[in-house]
Amino acid sequence: MKPFEGKKLLFLGGNTETVPLVKTANNLGAVTVVSSSNPESMAKACAAIKYDTDATDIAAMVALAKEEQVAGVLPGTDDIFVPAYCKVCDVLGLPCYANEEIIEVFGYKDTFKATCERYGIHGVPEYYLDAGMKPRDLARIQYPVMVKPVDCYSGIGMTACTSEAELRPAVEKAIAASKSGRFVVEKLMECDDIGLYYTFKDGVCSLSCIYDRYTGEERVSLGNIYPSKHIDHYYERMHGNALRLFKAMGIKNGVLLVQAFYENEEFYVYDTGFRLQGEASNLLIEKLCGYDQRELLISFALTGSEGELDLSAADDPRFHGRYAASVWFLLKEGTVEKIVGTEKAKNDSRVAALVQRLFEGDKILPSWIGTEQQVMLRLFLVCDTKQELACAIKEYQEGIKAFNAQGENMLVAGFDAAAALEV
Repeated sequence: MKPFEGKKLLFLGGNTETVPLVKTANNLGAVTVVSSSNPESMAKACAAIKYDTDATDIAAMVALAKEEQVAGVLPGTDDIFVPAYCKVCDVLGLPCYANEEIIEVFGYKDTFKATCERYGIHGVPEYYLDAGMKPRDLARIQYPVMVKPVDCYSGIGMTACTSEAELRPAVEKAIAASKSGRFVVEKLMECDDIGLYYTFKDGVCSLSCIYDRYTGEERVSLGNIYPSKHIDHYYERMHGNALRLFKAMGIKNGVLLVQAFYENEEFYVYDTGFRLQGEASNLLIEKLCGYDQRELLISFALTGSEGELDLSAADDPRFHGRYAASVWFLLKEGTVEKIVGTEKAKNDSRVAALVQRLFEGDKILPSWIGTEQQVMLRLFLVCDTKQELACAIKEYQEGIKAFNAQGENMLVAGFDAAAALEV
């Protein structure tokens, strides 16, 4: 008998990146229920029960959960559903890895940065500006800057600006994208970019992985290299302060992403997300550390505990001396006619996973450019040496292609793996 046989688990939202989470719950015996206002939601296709109801509608989700007699609730891989998840669980008395204070801190960039400062964790330098854009405030801004909503992710609503003429429409764009109508204006950081995943299990906090992030002209990720070349300095400068912050907030369970820039031997946090992430670093953690973050979250949702795993013994952010990468393949505007080069990954021992989001016949809209909506697929690679990993990345960057009807390759150029790995 499977561990959660017959227990109903409700997922709020059903984007493409939520599909593996739903499939994992299916494999564990749970009866999966997905609610999404998108009638073409990918996660609904693999759920046992599906609803077209808006998953941010708290009253509707509570009523749905009662009708289905669900034993647990989880948000999908989108921050928009985390506040609703917290409130629905509270009303129903079901296990929830967050509370309103945690949601406030990790759900809004400005609140997150202010909280971090109290624990010696620096945020990206920013300039005060409100929607009135007063001349005295504008005069203090030194360009270039990045304007972004406080509560959006995946590049949505963000604009890099080099002048006041570019700043004004950027502010309007950020406000329009923000659910709270709030935005920040930060120094545009041209330096190393890192990401970290912390796993919390029944009161134990562990750094699960740390990577270097490489982006293109539109600031969307082109790929990540694990472990980060700054891992030692991170432990020296920031890790202890992060642990103090998490302990003070009372975090016991869940998965947390923190993103930071590294400049002049200092870390500057700029983004976070208290949920399983769509970029799926959990796939590499599973491959190299032997446990599945998705299973931990599902177990917690249905039982209030993440199970018997000894997290401190399992985790190793250095990946036991091996090297890994997630390589992102981004598409330019247009309609995909043909995709080639992905078949090889099926029988390649270096490939931990290939997660495809866009397929032949899909149309990439102009509004998608500069956001993660233009990601066609993510390829996850594991190798024994830096040299092997650099060769594997280059091999797939050259081999995978997506053509439009005119025979033009629609893929955005990838990052230089040899330079990134310093080989």
